Amino acid sequence: MTTTSTSNSNDSLEWKFSQVFGERLPEEQVQDVDKVSTIDFDKTGDYIATGDRGGRVVIFQRTDDVSTRTPRKELEQLDYNVNKCIEYRYKTEFQSHEPEFDYLRSVEIEEKINKVRWCSSPNESLFILSTNDKTIKLWKVRESKVKQVKKMDQDPHVTSENALLGHNSFTSGQEEKTAANGYCLEWKTSIPNHTSPARQESLTEIANFGEAASAKCRRVYAHAHDYIINSISNNSDGEIFITADDLRINLWNMEISNQCFNIIDMKPPNMEDLTEVITAAEFHPISCNVLAYSSSRGFIRLVDMRKSALCDQHAKILQDAEVQGSKSFFTEIVTSISDIKFASDGRHILSRDYMNLKLWDLNMDVSPVATFKIHEHLRPKIIEKYSKCEKISDLYNNDSIFDKFECCLSGDGLQFATGSYSNRFQIFPRDGSGEGITLEASKNPNRKHVHTQPRARRASLSNLTRVNFRQGHENTNSHSNGLPSDFNSKLLYLAWHPTANLIACAVANSLYMYQA
Repeated sequence: MTTTSTSNSNDSLEWKFSQVFGERLPEEQVQDVDKVSTIDFDKTGDYIATGDRGGRVVIFQRTDDVSTRTPRKELEQLDYNVNKCIEYRYKTEFQSHEPEFDYLRSVEIEEKINKVRWCSSPNESLFILSTNDKTIKLWKVRESKVKQVKKMDQDPHVTSENALLGHNSFTSGQEEKTAANGYCLEWKTSIPNHTSPARQESLTEIANFGEAASAKCRRVYAHAHDYIINSISNNSDGEIFITADDLRINLWNMEISNQCFNIIDMKPPNMEDLTEVITAAEFHPISCNVLAYSSSRGFIRLVDMRKSALCDQHAKILQDAEVQGSKSFFTEIVTSISDIKFASDGRHILSRDYMNLKLWDLNMDVSPVATFKIHEHLRPKIIEKYSKCEKISDLYNNDSIFDKFECCLSGDGLQFATGSYSNRFQIFPRDGSGEGITLEASKNPNRKHVHTQPRARRASLSNLTRVNFRQGHENTNSHSNGLPSDFNSKLLYLAWHPTANLIACAVANSLYMYQA
């Protein structure tokens, strides 16, 4: 029997719950500082880092034996998939950022970690970049052996410091210093030694307690951004990286922290003429001279840094002609791109706006090659507001329309995933033939929910908003089109393992992992 298509292989994948870190009870209240704000795998998939709103970075390490993994050549010769359970354990955590106050602008700078990105390293040391709204830091995580005293027997002649100082005859005649540091070298010979060799060994018996990881800040890249930093991306050469805020993109060298190069500046002379802002930026995975950045108008611009030092002139622009044809207040909001990711082949880009997940081919700049619809149950309401525009949408009133959902790709670039409301995320095949798989971030991701028919209960978004403001005293689910949606529970951050079908996603302070 032969495999027919990519969609069939995608449909045959059975996603199962793998692990959870930071699990909480349903009635447990989560502090805002404990909520996860970013996730990133390293290029090997052996480590995963998360940042939270409290300025902490937590690192997890893969625990299944690396030596037992099947070599790539053997996997290519097999006619079936070998799925091994991938497990992680807590490794270490450190406080990356602290709350600050900008006295020049009289504003508070939150400690929230906006992005973390792993850096390539020539040795076994781990390097990771982290940033809050203004400051980027480079951290080195290293292993250190921890030792502790296993057995300690005190000699009767040196029981305490007071007893030692009480022997007047011990220090008699030792007024003069016999060493440059002031210590008397003869003291060690004056101590009587009546212990046996076995007892001497027990005095110094130390056991290995284990290994512990510690983080040390190696570089601080500060005072280069006037606006909130939204992206960090490492170059394929491993030496430089970019950071992007709302209006500028800066180029940094890893070893130089006191200067950077401003390569893109979208700030107009008059801020009243501002029409768009930068929402995300990423380096090309193969070509070190190419980068892409998205805007709030739904554009993706590709830049070649070899053309000029200031890269205001883009080499290519990707835009959806159908979206750009219709303009209104709400269309400009929902078409704003919140995240972009390059595929490993370097030819395709995945983008996410509020209502769609789009796959772009760099050789086709007029429209995406595939479009995947997200939370379709909201589309009728939004379209109604587009056409009538009688009042401000409830999504706009409760700021849900400004939620920035991330997207991710599998290592082979054949599957995509993104988050939605009610702690759900969706997985789509690349060819777009399937409708995708919807999973819930819980220990039972495939559980079925009892949906009411639309005619049985006509719940509007305005009613939903009022219920949400009552803090859960009533049912907070909207069953529009038979699909529940809780706007207070949203899955914004997720990441795909670089070599395996493993997805890590964050819900509040919990990190869930699912494997197929």
